[in-house]
Amino acid sequence: MLKINFAKRSDKFLKKLPTKQAKKLAKKIMGLRENPAPNNAKKLINNPYIRTDFGEYRIIYFVEKGILHIVLIGKRNDGEVYKKLRRIS
Repeated sequence: MLKINFAKRSDKFLKKLPTKQAKKLAKKIMGLRENPAPNNAKKLINNPYIRTDFGEYRIIYFVEKGILHIVLIGKRNDGEVYKKLRRIS
């Protein structure tokens, strides 16, 4: 099973969510520990990152040396996740 490393941005986003949604999203992230490549995961073009969707949220992550790095979490429908990703890449 992989260890999890949250980037500050993703940790901050999770803390701002309502408790019910945060718990569901955390459960999805725990599932990524066991299976870091679920059926709906896609490798991003020109990036080492993978994205997966959960409800209205998008999770951007990568796996390296037994650690699941959660880079970004954000809403799916507004494209803000990719704007933030461009700034940090």
